[in-house]
Amino acid sequence: MPKSVRNPVQHINEHAEFVASQSPEASAKVKLAGSGPKSEGKLEYDPQYILQVRDLKKHFPIKDGMLARTVGYVKAVDGVTFNLKRGTTMGLVGESGCGKTTTGRTILRLSGDKTGGDVLFNGKEVYDLTKKELHDIRTKMQIIFQDPFSSLSPRMPVGEIIGEAVREHNLVPKAEFNDYIDNIMDKCGLQPFHKDRYPHEFSGGQRQRICIARALALNPEFVVCDEPVSALDVSIQAQIINLLNELQEQFNLTYLFISHDLSVVEHISDTVGVMYLGNLVEYGATDDIFRNPLHPYTKALFSAIPIPDPTVKMKRIVLEGSIPSPANPPEGCKFHTRCANCMEKCKHEVPVQREIEPGHYVVCHLFDEK
Repeated sequence: MPKSVRNPVQHINEHAEFVASQSPEASAKVKLAGSGPKSEGKLEYDPQYILQVRDLKKHFPIKDGMLARTVGYVKAVDGVTFNLKRGTTMGLVGESGCGKTTTGRTILRLSGDKTGGDVLFNGKEVYDLTKKELHDIRTKMQIIFQDPFSSLSPRMPVGEIIGEAVREHNLVPKAEFNDYIDNIMDKCGLQPFHKDRYPHEFSGGQRQRICIARALALNPEFVVCDEPVSALDVSIQAQIINLLNELQEQFNLTYLFISHDLSVVEHISDTVGVMYLGNLVEYGATDDIFRNPLHPYTKALFSAIPIPDPTVKMKRIVLEGSIPSPANPPEGCKFHTRCANCMEKCKHEVPVQREIEPGHYVVCHLFDEK
């Protein structure tokens, strides 16, 4: 559709941007290494980063009444900023419903138009690409879904599932197609005779290997791993994690690893982002985050990690209340309704992202300059 034609979705997004511009978040300047200016202007490309995300927002309209009028917005992603270096893994953690999966899908342009912000992949704004450019870049940006069964077509054999997109994008000549698929399956721990079988004939771990092979077949550079091991047994989880690590080293892949399991995130990630109610509240190198968590929410999450030592007494931080609705988030700091360190300014002022130590960022009034 030409840009000059206004459609309902465009109108909704423009209205959402206007609403967002009236909030205190719009004036908050966020500092993040290599991410360019935070206020106005185009996001500058930094070659060391394969992915640059600045102030990303994705709001879903709430419809009501017989006329289905928009009465509000679910702010699933409400200003996320981070950079991801090539060949590394960023873990994204947080409670269910905090916006982790929506962040990943919005980056890949799988959830319609964004509400606001910038997403640069190899220096190109993902949402400015033409239909042909988006088709071409799809091979470089892939996703591994959480459920390895529902994400596979039950009517297609495994060979077709893995090779469908390869054939669509003409990645290899027809004469080499079968050998190429066999090679990809072998790298993912699958046998050539599996090609003629259907997904229901495999175990959960094997199905996830099929999903990984399907993504790897397109020779991607960046892969969103949306809780790829949460539906698997612990012993199978280790195999899949080791497979992802091996493939990353072999093909120089970059991962955005979304997970609830902090132990897995600590093992596989180079950097970690902690999300709460659509915002990134802490971000930094994995060692720094786990050694010295700064945000009260991060501390509460990490206190729930089980320690395999019966002599160690766990100091569990229990958060009071439930997570607020993303359709009606609290004023000021979104976490203040559950925070034991809540101050008066937390109830009215939106905190700014600050660099506490090199590469370690936190969004909390506890670290405001005195």
